[in-house]
Amino acid sequence: MHLHLDCSLSFAVVQQINPLVDYETYQRSFVGPVKCTGLADFLARTTHGIGLMQTKAELRLVTLDLFQQLKADNVIYAEIRFAPLLHLQKGLTSETVVQTVNEATSEGMATTGVEAGIILCTLRHFEEAQSMETVRLVEQFRGTNVVGFDIASDEAGFPVDQHVKAFDFAKEHALNITAHAGEARGAESVWETLRRFHPTRIGHGVRSMEDPRLMEYLKKAGIHLEVCPTSNVQTNVVDRIENHPADKIYRSGVSMSISTDARTISNTCLAHEYHAMQEMFGWEKADFFKCNLEAVEHAFISEQKKATLRETIMAAYQSK
Repeated sequence: MHLHLDCSLSFAVVQQINPLVDYETYQRSFVGPVKCTGLADFLARTTHGIGLMQTKAELRLVTLDLFQQLKADNVIYAEIRFAPLLHLQKGLTSETVVQTVNEATSEGMATTGVEAGIILCTLRHFEEAQSMETVRLVEQFRGTNVVGFDIASDEAGFPVDQHVKAFDFAKEHALNITAHAGEARGAESVWETLRRFHPTRIGHGVRSMEDPRLMEYLKKAGIHLEVCPTSNVQTNVVDRIENHPADKIYRSGVSMSISTDARTISNTCLAHEYHAMQEMFGWEKADFFKCNLEAVEHAFISEQKKATLRETIMAAYQSK
């Protein structure tokens, strides 16, 4: 449910695009340390992947590479997000960027059997016009693999004001909305995001635990939290994985699911995230099953596709 395309380049695809990058350089430049100094330090590491995603050929290779990773990770559905306006350095238009990733997503689904949707992101430091350009792309590509609109990047460093118009547009046009919040800032960031952007999902949102009233609201309103444990430890939202609030959020009854965020920067996969929840909090099959069903319920897909995914998940859990 929460997966960044430009933060998930494997060594194989990096070397395919730029053979001069050896494994040591890849580990140093593309993979973050176990502990960054904070979210801003973490985000600074995205530039290496973005730099290799500036042509149609590069965008296609990176997208197809991610599908191979997802297949190896036994993922059956993913929502892949990225900011189209970050990929214009070599002359592509934002429309061409989205079209390229959209077509590569269709190709990836056909070759791997992994189903996926695309979420287009604006960024906190963008101007209003850039957010409007991004949300209009979501509307333009409605009915393709593009399924939703998001805002990402440093919530602590930039206000929401210049993005309200874009989210109003999304709401007026009945576009699916998720938004990063409750990561670099506390519960007040989640409240602000809910009031100004009207999302049905929150990316991360783990600091909602700081406000019991907010937790009750999330539960009552059916807001889904896209929780990424390893990423939150890496960005110092949480000091250690055993202190991560994911289990408390889950036990509170707030809808949530477990995701990877940035597979490469965090050196993780979904299996690793699940193992951490099992090892640290004693999660059992029923807990993962519930979170999987919550993810399906809040996925930006049709009811027909949700029904198919539920059947697949139920059959898999019953067979184990």
